[in-house]
Amino acid sequence: MTVENQFTEIISLISQSRAKAYQAANRELIDLYWNIGAYISRRIESEGWGKGTVLQLAEFIQKREPGISGFSDKNLWRMKQFYETYKDSAKLSPLVRELNWTNNITILSRSKTIEEKEFYLKLCVEERYTKRELERQINASVYERFMLSTSKLSAPLRVLQDNVNQIFKDTYVLEFLRLPEEHPEGDLQKGLIANMKQFILELGKDFLFVGEEYRVQVGNTDFFIDLLFYHRGLQSLVAFELKSLMFKPEHLGKLNFYLEALDRDVKKPNENPSIGVLLCRDKDQEVVEYALSRHLSPTLISQYTTVLPDKKLLQAKLHELYELYDKKEMNDEQQDK
Repeated sequence: MTVENQFTEIISLISQSRAKAYQAANRELIDLYWNIGAYISRRIESEGWGKGTVLQLAEFIQKREPGISGFSDKNLWRMKQFYETYKDSAKLSPLVRELNWTNNITILSRSKTIEEKEFYLKLCVEERYTKRELERQINASVYERFMLSTSKLSAPLRVLQDNVNQIFKDTYVLEFLRLPEEHPEGDLQKGLIANMKQFILELGKDFLFVGEEYRVQVGNTDFFIDLLFYHRGLQSLVAFELKSLMFKPEHLGKLNFYLEALDRDVKKPNENPSIGVLLCRDKDQEVVEYALSRHLSPTLISQYTTVLPDKKLLQAKLHELYELYDKKEMNDEQQDK
């Protein structure tokens, strides 16, 4: 081992120690806010504290500890809400200690239900979102899209891994491309390459970009895959074929050919079979279901949109879905009686 490599190991140790120190400090801070929130909540219930008292508390803290910030009356009320929201959830209270206060408050204030809060807490812990990245995902209605997803997967992809439905999306939001409604596939591909950081955010951070126009040679002919990624969790190559028009069943033949070439000539022995994603401008779900029913490669067909979805519309659809589910449960209970 060279001296430089030895020095690099020291840098790695420093980075690991710094990360652990930050995590420990963050947990301590979240615990502090939690305990303050619990204290205020109890005082309000037992002694009738109101806005005036909490304001006096904020002023008292500022007077006694003038060098610290984050204890305004507004933030003290947030601590109370934070505690009361998660106090009865043994599942979620550990998760909030994994996130910084800014991300916690973003999720707390912008999520309507405890289920939505749980979704973003888990996603934020897994993906390690910055404040800006988390806000973008909420703006892009990731939770609503996930709950309403009707993804159709080929049989080999369904058995590949239990959580494959959580890794791939039925619809990808590509508002960052700023493309017009009508656009050629070339502009779509160039836009994704130029905005790869944002595209990875939409895909998920376990996706690693391998290359564009990735060349595979079969016989004496070269073929080029639009975009090739590697997914760390699945341990699979993931080929994206781009279509700026509506899905047609014949598109699958080309993608299937690419997957065969990847598995024979590129995939390593320890890796799982390659996965294909046909990303189209639009699709007919029934046509997709027919096309994938006997498809033998791990494949899914997703669509993309170049504008942020209407969050209120998605929430209304989700509400309708919940109502239908509740009615079905009630009917099932009545039939059981």
